[in-house]
Amino acid sequence: MTKDTIEQLSKTPSLHPAYSVTNIQTKIRTLDDTKVTYSAWVKLFRLHAVAYKVSDHIDGAAALTSSSTDHDAWKEIDALVLQWIYSTISDDLLKRVLDSNATAHAAWIKLEKIFLNNKKAQAASLETKFCNLTLSACSSIEDYCQHLTDLANQLANVDVPVTESRLVLQLVRGLPAEYNTTASLINQNGVDWDQAVAMLNDEVLRMEAQKGTQSTVLAATSPQTPSQNNHSNQTSQPSDPNSSSTRGRNRGRGSWNRRGGKGRGNNRPPYTPWPGQQQQQSGYPN
Repeated sequence: MTKDTIEQLSKTPSLHPAYSVTNIQTKIRTLDDTKVTYSAWVKLFRLHAVAYKVSDHIDGAAALTSSSTDHDAWKEIDALVLQWIYSTISDDLLKRVLDSNATAHAAWIKLEKIFLNNKKAQAASLETKFCNLTLSACSSIEDYCQHLTDLANQLANVDVPVTESRLVLQLVRGLPAEYNTTASLINQNGVDWDQAVAMLNDEVLRMEAQKGTQSTVLAATSPQTPSQNNHSNQTSQPSDPNSSSTRGRNRGRGSWNRRGGKGRGNNRPPYTPWPGQQQQQSGYPN
């Protein structure tokens, strides 16, 4: 490689790091204010902007004048950052901030106004939600803890920061009665947020294991079902010859008694002829 070639390569401008991003949604989750809150989205976006050297496009740094030699390059990077913003917000928010002549900073400020206007009213509403949130209103311990942290971050965005000690106290306050023992240990030991969450998760595992053991013991010692008892009684009960079903079998015109006679029942006495009939029968010739 000659000296002229080296000088030519050194003078060639390097590609801006922002151009290396191919899919911004894999790095920044979509802002929908449900699963991803505004505060979480801002933290992710700022982290990404610093890594790819575009923080000045969202912080309001003065744009280069049109006469500047780097104006076209700056404008291209700004349009790229604006695409990042549009690609990582929900469709409803996109309709409110979309503008053909907007810059990345203008779109950033518009989103900030949407979420942070009327701070006092928002702070009052968020404070009520934070204080009234309980575990019974959530699907699991993880969901309960996530809701608390989201509300704490939203309160911080409206200039009402929540300390870690208050966050732990609210965590304990919203637990039901079956967690009283763990709640007392958290309060007495003065643990931090991560330790309190770990203790609650351990308690959930212990309670689930205990329920599984109880169900196994109940299944092993369960009494015989009524249907099984009835079946065993029917098979073991001897038949009663004097019962109505037995009597009904021996009655009828076509049933034979023990003496060989045909009649209505087995208990009828044998036929005895009258005296006159006996004489007539005896007078017949042999």
